[in-house]
Amino acid sequence: MGRVEEYLLKGIREQGCVHLTLIDPDKIGPERAAEIAHKAEAAGSMGIMVGGSLGVTERMLDETVLSIKKMCKLPVILFPGDVASISRYADAIWFLSVLNSSSTYHIIGAQVKGGVIVRRYGLEAISLAYLILGQGGVVSYVSQTRPLPLESPQLVKAYAIAAELMGFHFLYLEGGSGGKPIPPEVVREVREAVKLPLIVGGGVRERKIAEELASAGADIIVTGNVVEEVDDVGEVVKEIVEGLKRGVKLRRGNVEVR
Repeated sequence: MGRVEEYLLKGIREQGCVHLTLIDPDKIGPERAAEIAHKAEAAGSMGIMVGGSLGVTERMLDETVLSIKKMCKLPVILFPGDVASISRYADAIWFLSVLNSSSTYHIIGAQVKGGVIVRRYGLEAISLAYLILGQGGVVSYVSQTRPLPLESPQLVKAYAIAAELMGFHFLYLEGGSGGKPIPPEVVREVREAVKLPLIVGGGVRERKIAEELASAGADIIVTGNVVEEVDDVGEVVKEIVEGLKRGVKLRRGNVEVR
């Protein structure tokens, strides 16, 4: 187990649920990315994910990662949309497979190409099963995925069980950029079925959503689009972190439901 993976698991054990901030280099320049990362760190985020579905070159990625690391001490984890989305300067990479893609390239082909680069750069690779749900957004088109319907938690659970049996270390439920957040009942269904650390992202724009997801069993909650759109990033991240903390207390029965 690598240093970043151990760091994340320790955070989950101690806090119940942790927050990661996602930055897309195609939408935000290096200086702004560093500013967002700095404010997110101060607000309680545990790590910075960097990546995007379209238009991200290795040079853009390198400049963004280096800029972030000048202003932020949190680990930088790559969230690759393709083989070009790998930077030698990051601390780790989600080595992911889009399990519900209809394209073998996104299930194993890109990983065969990218794995050689990851090994050459000496990056820590964290094994991740990636499932796209609901509307899916741009990422579903790019990865040629048929998103799993939100109204079919049993189907999502079946994929989650397969991911665990295949040996992935983490499971990511993705609602897509700008789409509806994953319903708590879907998260709860998956949480009861597998022991994998469960990441939930897409549409998490406010405290209440984070609270509901953490209460349902999410281990990591990812915030992306909203940090790119608002001026007061620190306040938004702080609110979401407070929400997930309350969600953990609700899950553990330490507070009453209002």
